[in-house]
Amino acid sequence: MQFKAGQHIIVGLNGELNQREYSVYSGENDDYLEILVREVPEGNVSLKLKQCKPDQLLQVNGPFGSFGLEKFDMFSRKLVFIASGTGISPFHSFVKSYFGIDYILIHGVRYNNEAYDRNDYDPHRYYLCTSKESNGGHKGRVTSFLPDYPVDPDMLFYVCGNNNMIYEVYHILGDKGIPDDNIFTEVYF
Repeated sequence: MQFKAGQHIIVGLNGELNQREYSVYSGENDDYLEILVREVPEGNVSLKLKQCKPDQLLQVNGPFGSFGLEKFDMFSRKLVFIASGTGISPFHSFVKSYFGIDYILIHGVRYNNEAYDRNDYDPHRYYLCTSKESNGGHKGRVTSFLPDYPVDPDMLFYVCGNNNMIYEVYHILGDKGIPDDNIFTEVYF
């Protein structure tokens, strides 16, 4: 399946009605399709995906969406990726797909062990924010980290994760003088 980094697919068990959207986690040139799934105890799809066996067929539709990097800005502008939880998926795909981009990744999770594949990123470009423990990076949410982070109005900001975080980040960036045209969002509910 060909996709552009930042797009999502719809996944469910073959023949079942319950399906869910997942951003593609793998890179554009990988010879496999990978998604990042957080198990939700009340979830209709994540619990079933957890029980999948090798070679089990899944129903996959897509790719969909336009959350991606603009080719003309990709290598000429500083990119700031801001994610909460599994909202890191499109940014993982960006970094794997586009070698040489100038990025910073700010990732908010509850616990340090939720810092998915943190070693895939340049440690000088990755900032971990943990809200429930203090042994991994910044103690607090991305919205408490961001006010002190130096920004430039020429930077491009890509934000993916829970809608409350996105709303807060949008206002923080606006207060710091970032124009709306430089903020791109992908909402997870």
